[in-house]
Amino acid sequence: MLYREAGQFKTSYEADQAIFPIAQDKVVFALFLLLAVVGVPWFANEYWLTSILVPFLVFSCAALGLNILTGYCGQLSLGTGGFMACGAFAAYKLATAFPSMSIIVVLLLSGLITAAVGMLFGLPSLRIKGFYLAVATLAAQFFLLWLFNKVDWFTNYSASGVISAPPRTVAGYHVTGSGAQPVTKYLFLLGFVGVLALVAKNLVRSRTGRAWMAIRDMDIAAEIIGIRPLRTKLLAFCVSSFYIGIAGAMWAFVYTGSVEALAFDINRSFQVLFMIIIGGLGSILGSFLGAAFMVLLPIFLNRAPALLGFELATDTVSHLEFVVFGVLIVVFLIVEPHGLARLWSIGKEKLRLWPFPH
Repeated sequence: MLYREAGQFKTSYEADQAIFPIAQDKVVFALFLLLAVVGVPWFANEYWLTSILVPFLVFSCAALGLNILTGYCGQLSLGTGGFMACGAFAAYKLATAFPSMSIIVVLLLSGLITAAVGMLFGLPSLRIKGFYLAVATLAAQFFLLWLFNKVDWFTNYSASGVISAPPRTVAGYHVTGSGAQPVTKYLFLLGFVGVLALVAKNLVRSRTGRAWMAIRDMDIAAEIIGIRPLRTKLLAFCVSSFYIGIAGAMWAFVYTGSVEALAFDINRSFQVLFMIIIGGLGSILGSFLGAAFMVLLPIFLNRAPALLGFELATDTVSHLEFVVFGVLIVVFLIVEPHGLARLWSIGKEKLRLWPFPH
């Protein structure tokens, strides 16, 4: 069989702990990366780039951040939308205050500002956890949106409260503003999110990631063996908010081109939470699978009635989306709590053992 590690022996701990321990995985990933970098820009039309792939990459970044906090550290958060709004408004203030600043620096600084805010709202995690921590982060969601709506300084005293992201270029190509081409936005986000995903993958495999998982599995036992809950939990909130803040800045600057608080309401927080539940808690791959599922499912539900030969009203389809999402979350929590990433892992394992019984 093609997918076997027979003869691929590990001679060091580094080789045994490699991201792709099987050579075939490296080949498949290289082909997938080639398709994403070369094939997609060549064949995808403007609709696919603008309405599917760009939001998929933005949501993937937000799901990565929430998965670090909830999936790896076990700290439930419902303030994702508020932290995304924090990143979006921080990026806007930086871009307007420093017109010559690179968009990459703007995104990174907006993530750092959001990380500081996330650490502040992560302080209750030192005393409370579970449902009570979720309520505390929910309070952060409402407070941050109220702040951005009521304080005109964040919108540079705009009368409407909705502001447009200023244009920015990378290597001479517009990636924000009206002059940015969809393929340029896609490639920029693909490279940026790809680097962030690689950093997250290595981070969760490091000493810090093992400390997060120890706190998640049993915080009292983790503290007994020398892991400091204060440092570990606050670091998880910091890194998670950093990723989510960058996702909010990318949403406002690259995807929609406008900065408004209403785009980051409580529904956005639940949407990202559903992504990591369906994709897989405690999985980097699951963040991408969940984001792809949540982006593609509404499109499929809108197209399915026409393909089946009947029509549904728009509001009916919208309500149907909520029903399907709810049912799928319940099904995944019961049948496969680790989501799509676990199903992918099981499929690979069966392929490696086939045709022998298992």
